[in-house]
Amino acid sequence: MTVALDPALLGVLACPNCHANLSVDYEAAELVCTSDQCALAYPIRDDIPIMLVDEARSTKPVKDAPSV
Repeated sequence: MTVALDPALLGVLACPNCHANLSVDYEAAELVCTSDQCALAYPIRDDIPIMLVDEARSTKPVKDAPSV
């Protein structure tokens, strides 16, 4: 999937959750928060970034559940 975002738009967008900068993941068609604490990925659909926390996915690795 090809993502075409205006560089000026990328310059003003920030993560709505923590206000950090975003980077573009062209392969996944997502804007990814650059903060290690937040690290949410926002989908890009039809070249429109969906900047809703409820629509974002976490990019943090899932920790294994403690063994019982």
